[in-house]
Amino acid sequence: MYHKTVLDNGLKIISERVEYARSVSIGIWVNAGSRDEENSENGVSHFIEHMSFKGTENRNALQIAKELDAIGGMFNAFTGKENTCFHAKVLGKHFSVVADILSDIFLNSVFDPADIEKERGIILQEIKMLEDTPEDYIHDLLQREFWKDDPIGNPILGTKDSIMGIDRNKILDYIKSHYSPENVIISAAGAIDHNDMVGAFSPLFEKIAPCDSDPKRLPPRPNVAHSFYYRDLEQVHMCLGIEAVSIKDEKRFAVSLLNTIMGGNMSSRLFQEIREKQGLAYSVYSFLSSYTDSGMLGIYVACESEHVNTVLSIINNEIKRFLVGDITHSDMAAARDYMVGGIYLASESTESRMIRMARNELIFGRYVPYEETISNIEAVRLDDVVEMANMIFKDQTLSLVTLGPVDEHNLALDKLML
Repeated sequence: MYHKTVLDNGLKIISERVEYARSVSIGIWVNAGSRDEENSENGVSHFIEHMSFKGTENRNALQIAKELDAIGGMFNAFTGKENTCFHAKVLGKHFSVVADILSDIFLNSVFDPADIEKERGIILQEIKMLEDTPEDYIHDLLQREFWKDDPIGNPILGTKDSIMGIDRNKILDYIKSHYSPENVIISAAGAIDHNDMVGAFSPLFEKIAPCDSDPKRLPPRPNVAHSFYYRDLEQVHMCLGIEAVSIKDEKRFAVSLLNTIMGGNMSSRLFQEIREKQGLAYSVYSFLSSYTDSGMLGIYVACESEHVNTVLSIINNEIKRFLVGDITHSDMAAARDYMVGGIYLASESTESRMIRMARNELIFGRYVPYEETISNIEAVRLDDVVEMANMIFKDQTLSLVTLGPVDEHNLALDKLML
């Protein structure tokens, strides 16, 4: 059973009781992420996420950890391009304890300057760790080049220069201008009573005042990029990207099916052709990066440098198959079943349900029943996917970013033109 309460200041409290669950997953969400940052403060959302665990007016970092461990709780946070979430999962009987701790770190973190200096070093190490992991770093490089000159392309972690410039004042200023109650959602799913939710959070969160400003997001414009980062690696890591639809677009279900058939699972065309049939790569897949006002369809593959052009040729050929309608009804049925299965399997997790509820509230402003999503997936016809492929790919040029022992003189860039 789903419930929603809107406080007088605009903050939303939403919950879903799951009768079979013993656990409850709770998240405090802020509709602010790395795309809402200025270049000079890039990484501040993620910095705030880290600092929220370092001590409040009522608890130090060790007390927070001990209290959570004492109830067997799992506690974490994450930052995305468009939102930030502080979340926990505990047995339902420990709800009041975890609600108090979550509220405390969200509302009363002290952001001690000494802790900021220590955490700065940790985040700089996190950035270095990402840059030392090419299969992850290549995605950051693609985002940076594809959304060039727009904050949505900036790395969530920030850069060395921007992190060095973040201090307590910058953190507090960002919170003051972005953590408005209208931008906050408290979401919970599992062994929870909605009245208990409202009783625990309302007295504390209804005191949050509106922000002084309300920064607006501007739709980003994609950039056709061909960028090559030479590094002495065993493989060439490649990411290709092209503009797709936003997460709000009615055609998002068609592009999701297109992505699934193209490279979304082990039976997908790219996986079968590049890995299984020709043995050219261990890791190959397609993916969607969808935002509230924009989107990108991407392809990742890592292979030896001598196979790069063969792989690009295969990708080109597989895309062209979609353009001429080379899709069968069995392809469609398998992709639908794969997507529907994933949705229903995820629904058995209280954490997944909590996240899904919050994101639907942030994006659509309402609860979206599972049945509605399934119905929309099943309504997509073969012709819709072919139309989507032509809308995205026909007469377009793929962006390409490489990381590894290759440069543009070694690449068949004509394969990027469709």
